[in-house]
Amino acid sequence: MLAYDWIAFFVTFFGTMFLIGELLVRMKGVFALLGVGFITVYFYSYLEPDMFFLMGAMYVLGLTLLIVDGKFVNDGTLGTIGAVIMVLSVSLSAPSWGAGLYSASGVVLGGFSSLVFLKVFPKRQVWGKVALKDQLSSEMGYNSMNETYKSLIGREGTAVTDMRPTGTIQVDGEEYSATTNGKWLEKGDAVKVEHADGTRILVKKMGA
Repeated sequence: MLAYDWIAFFVTFFGTMFLIGELLVRMKGVFALLGVGFITVYFYSYLEPDMFFLMGAMYVLGLTLLIVDGKFVNDGTLGTIGAVIMVLSVSLSAPSWGAGLYSASGVVLGGFSSLVFLKVFPKRQVWGKVALKDQLSSEMGYNSMNETYKSLIGREGTAVTDMRPTGTIQVDGEEYSATTNGKWLEKGDAVKVEHADGTRILVKKMGA
């Protein structure tokens, strides 16, 4: 058993920091070995063999969910569940509330601290690909919206709210946020789309 409860903080802190760090940067397994070493010491210090493997498996499951979320899903849901499982695995393994609190804090802070490695060591290519995928998806979404807005140019519609000078218009049954060139329009006024891009729709009152 660890001599003092506060030691649990440093053991789980370094264990988690190195394990997640191995996922983020290219360290040829060095961080993985260090992380596994720290986490093994933690569970071995507090648990009997049966519980050692059970709680160790919980911790690994949480870490796996972090990997799956970061590499494939990338929406944060599995990552959050994984982080909670990791915290629970070390907390439930502790012999006291104090040790549990220290160990849980170590996991959380260790996870955040691992981000520092990104500024020091070369990143793994997989995370660069994830970032590129997000960028491309965002650009595709913007371009799609831009094309939709441009198709409205010259179309006629109705102001469904007062425009002071921004409001909502309806064109062919669809509602859009729009603005005038500074003139105020009343709800129900007939409008025509003069200009549109991916960020705004400019309209004028029919007959003006």
